[in-house]
Amino acid sequence: MELEISKSVLTDIAASALSRIEGLELAAASSRPGTLGNLSVRDLKDLNVSSLNMSELAQARRPRALKITREGNTVTLDVGVNIEYGRNLVALGQQAGRALQENIELMTGLKVAAVNVVVQTLTLPPQAAPAPAASSSAGPA
Repeated sequence: MELEISKSVLTDIAASALSRIEGLELAAASSRPGTLGNLSVRDLKDLNVSSLNMSELAQARRPRALKITREGNTVTLDVGVNIEYGRNLVALGQQAGRALQENIELMTGLKVAAVNVVVQTLTLPPQAAPAPAASSSAGPA
């Protein structure tokens, strides 16, 4: 029996692994004129939306900075990430590489030859909710 694993499954595994790392997120794909993710403007004109499955539609709407190259049973990942300002870039990059390699190899049986992580952007950490304003009606008249 032969089992084929699509690139979209590998992409989903990688995105899921990265989403569990605090202070790091998968970057949006860099925009090149005339493209939307892996779809070109020409592809979009010929696109029959009713023939897309949900995974393809989600990928068309939200291109990600994740390239997966597969040769036989070997995979190479090139991933762009955003990291919160103040975090250790090297440690988070290494953690991302380990998480990607472990998850892809464990879930698919494929061998990860390389994981190349590029920090594309520093993001601001989420702000704490502002404290409610004190009531000004408590003063003497």
